[in-house]
Amino acid sequence: MSALARRALASLDLTDLSDACTFEAAANLVARARTIHGPVAAVCLWPQYASMARERLRGSGVAVATVINFPAGGEDIERVVDDIHEALRDGADEIDLVIPWRALKRGDERLARDMIGAARDAIPSGRRLKTILETGELGDPDLIARASDIAIAAEADFLKTSTGKTPISATPAAARVMLERICASGKPVGFKASGGVRTLADAAVYLALADEIMGPAWATPATFRFGASGLLDALLADIADEPPARA
Repeated sequence: MSALARRALASLDLTDLSDACTFEAAANLVARARTIHGPVAAVCLWPQYASMARERLRGSGVAVATVINFPAGGEDIERVVDDIHEALRDGADEIDLVIPWRALKRGDERLARDMIGAARDAIPSGRRLKTILETGELGDPDLIARASDIAIAAEADFLKTSTGKTPISATPAAARVMLERICASGKPVGFKASGGVRTLADAAVYLALADEIMGPAWATPATFRFGASGLLDALLADIADEPPARA
């Protein structure tokens, strides 16, 4: 269990996207990103805190992620591109973009394709684009598969389940569909489960899915993430009796 907890911790995007998140709360989250058992993969915060996180995490190996078109998944591509440019100037390493999922539900694939493509063009090599599909709202497995295929074809670096702001967030069923589409594509695309992952048992389900579909060596921080806030405490509790990681 301790080894599993360490594996999950290394792939954690430590997140605070609450409506009440203050500068102090964001700074406290950043301070927790380097634990005695090793660093998390990234912190994920509102765009206004990206520059603070970048400065405080410099040299740590912890990436700074921020959200764009979040949480609504609007349809204004020009605004999305402008917001991405600003986030990158502020030091964001990873952009978590909510795709226009309502357009997909009404059959407009072009808008989703164009938005993801514009975002991809705006993000330079070496920085990641993580596309949030909002799978709980898409619902239909076929639609989740189609959204996955569109994002993969548009060269997204990651497929992410959800914003965590809707009644249904990450589910193993949606994760299976997304991982199967990644596997079928043969492309180097990662997966992120976000929303509702609170315990080691929750995390273990998604790691097991990745191991089953992609192979046991695939899920690393470069290819697999959890987006969560409370999960860190649960993981640290599971490895509390272990010696600290070596510096």
